[in-house]
Amino acid sequence: MSQEKELPQHKTQSIRWPQRFDPGRAPIFVSNDLVAAAPAETVWAWLVSAPLWHTFYSNASNVMLEGGGRQLSSAVKFRWKSFGVNLDTVVEEFEPCQRIAWHATGIGVDAYHAWLLTPSSGGGCHILTQETQYGWLARLGKMAMPNRMHRYHQLWLEGLAKQAQSGLPLPR
Repeated sequence: MSQEKELPQHKTQSIRWPQRFDPGRAPIFVSNDLVAAAPAETVWAWLVSAPLWHTFYSNASNVMLEGGGRQLSSAVKFRWKSFGVNLDTVVEEFEPCQRIAWHATGIGVDAYHAWLLTPSSGGGCHILTQETQYGWLARLGKMAMPNRMHRYHQLWLEGLAKQAQSGLPLPR
């Protein structure tokens, strides 16, 4: 697994970064990945079911999609809380079962978070998630707890992979 600002170049080529959020420009960059035993379609179903994130990722709470929706989709806006910060977020990139990225802003934080799912041998999938950030609070958090975001994103990936092994989310 990679750590902050130490990601090999070949890994960043898959994410489509807006110029401002390119990892080479942004002061904060984290990357996490793992291979899940579940197929990309099942992992995707849990990933886009944002109101359910709290069931497998303790650092996500109060997720509410604009208009009361239940799943992320292209251009959807949502509010949530992560790392103690209330975030206003909009989905910027959306390719079902392959990639999703969002831009999130909150007090002292301006972030771009991207996910890439790639089928792997044996019926599972490789999950890559990367995030870049700007902002005074983001920098303060990195100084005070340098690897916190990397650790929590790894927990998110592990929780997502484990949850996906249970099958698809049930309709509400």
